[in-house]
Amino acid sequence: MTDDPTGPRGGADEATEAAGDVPDPDAQPGPEELDPLHAAHDALARARRSARERGLRPGAPAGAGRRRAAGQQPPKDPDKRDPHPLGLEVERLVASRGWDADVQVGSVVGRWADIVGSQVAANVEVVAFEGTVLTVRAVSTAWATQMRLLLSTILARIDQEVGVGVVTEIVVRGPGGPSWRKGPLSSGGRGPRDTYG
Repeated sequence: MTDDPTGPRGGADEATEAAGDVPDPDAQPGPEELDPLHAAHDALARARRSARERGLRPGAPAGAGRRRAAGQQPPKDPDKRDPHPLGLEVERLVASRGWDADVQVGSVVGRWADIVGSQVAANVEVVAFEGTVLTVRAVSTAWATQMRLLLSTILARIDQEVGVGVVTEIVVRGPGGPSWRKGPLSSGGRGPRDTYG
């Protein structure tokens, strides 16, 4: 068995194809040209030549010319079916339902420890948020006084963290006194006056 680099057809036919010569259509086919494998090979060669003339790359995988270069963005055709970022969809939902104020309240209450610090948050808790007024309760009168001294700093911090105008006033309450009211029903009256007499 010999290794012939020109293949079974020989080098003459390939040289003819490379030169671009087209065989004469009036010529009588020889025994080699009647072979179906040879006819298929000639048809493929003609198709490749035609593709090269049209500017295509014969032999390249299908769609190779249509691939985007690395890092190239897809075309900007907005389509309602395209996926949207989750954050944008949540913002749109909150705005369409009118939940902006509720979300801001939740942001202040949920991030209270981040806004004021862990030590203050351990001793001062949020008890109410109505409109733009935040009401907090301290565990002792000393912490209530400390909170009153920090009001301007905490308001500036809330504006920075949550947004300007979300909280315009902070009401600080001290610890509540003991309650002698027991149960859902109670009678009005003068109360326990003689307890501290």
